Amino acid sequence: MSLFMLLLADDPTEYADMSPAELQEIVARYSAWSQEMGAKGRLRGGHKLTDEGGRILRREGAAVIVRDGPYAELREVVSGYFLIEADGYAEAEAIARSCPHAQSRGSITIREIEFTGAS
Repeated sequence: MSLFMLLLADDPTEYADMSPAELQEIVARYSAWSQEMGAKGRLRGGHKLTDEGGRILRREGAAVIVRDGPYAELREVVSGYFLIEADGYAEAEAIARSCPHAQSRGSITIREIEFTGAS
């Protein structure tokens, strides 16, 4: 069994005009999916991230520069993540397809976690 990270990205402005009831329906779908994956022993964790883009650190010459992220020309931001267990990419893809995020206009990036000994 391998550990994979599902990185969920979307455009947070798409939710700006939704009613509280519509937003709660979305939250309920993710919650139900999370409970189902947990019951199957596949979900190891996950969280929604805030809608603001965070910070990007990048070395420029000898200095490390911090900027607000993501860059203005990008519309999608990483909005959350799930850690899942799967037998390989094929199963991770199947699990990702069952995630409510796969039915949105956003994207899911699947990355296998490589354990390096650091915790």
